[in-house]
Amino acid sequence: MDWDKLRIFHAVADAGSLTHAGDKLNLSQSAVSRQIRGLEEQLNTNLFHRHARGLILTEQGELLFDATSAMTKRVDAASARIRDSEEEVFGELRVTTTTGFGTLWLAPRLSKLYDKYPDLKVDLMLEERVLDLPMREADVAIRLKEPSQADLIRKRLMTVQMRLYASQSYLEAHGTPQTEADISDHRLICQNTNSDQVGAGLQLIQQLMMNDVRSLLTVNNYFGVLQGVLHDLGIGVLPDYLIQEFPQLVRVLPDVESAEVPVFLAYPEELRQSKRVAAFKDFVQDEIISYRKEMRGLAS
Repeated sequence: MDWDKLRIFHAVADAGSLTHAGDKLNLSQSAVSRQIRGLEEQLNTNLFHRHARGLILTEQGELLFDATSAMTKRVDAASARIRDSEEEVFGELRVTTTTGFGTLWLAPRLSKLYDKYPDLKVDLMLEERVLDLPMREADVAIRLKEPSQADLIRKRLMTVQMRLYASQSYLEAHGTPQTEADISDHRLICQNTNSDQVGAGLQLIQQLMMNDVRSLLTVNNYFGVLQGVLHDLGIGVLPDYLIQEFPQLVRVLPDVESAEVPVFLAYPEELRQSKRVAAFKDFVQDEIISYRKEMRGLAS
């Protein structure tokens, strides 16, 4: 099967338009259309439903698009490995992690990575969904649980715990709870129990809810919870790594905390020799060492 036709088909299916695909491929609309017609004739099937607002894949087109998507990811992986044969660290590195960890721990530290590798382009994908690393949806993942996907190299970085924090001004205005039952006299700020979050954090929230919490603010990520706490809205359930960046936070009820949550860095086996991945891994490990030293200093 003609790879050029498949490449053009994939671009059209991805764009949903002959014109947009042509712009991306630097081809005229008529040239793109001829290639699609030729591929349909070769396969003896219609790949698109055509209507005034664009193109929609047929069932047969969906099957072919799944195949070309997998092929494209494999080609991208091979290209990345070829580029990584050079000595310099450059090009795009796609990193996925959770919204909270990526926004509040990782992103503030990236300047050190860019200082060392100014030609590196980091695409930081923050979402709770676990991306498929072997299928190259991302190059590297930092996750608050051990990845279960096969063919991954994984390294345990550290552990975090969810704890209770408030601002000093909030506590001065509303008092400091002395027992867990006192939470009922305060506004609790936490992730919604229906939102994606680590199991240990959810268990702590459910435990706190049993204390007849009358005033509640729920957010679907830790960044929102942090903003509520910083603006004196109540007592928040937050990961302990925040205390390094926000030392003004006051820990409430020191005996109340979640179980430890492991943090893992993972990447596909095929990127074992990638210099970009190695540079990012070394950067994260160095930052973890610095983080641990500072946390020990705060605890002493």
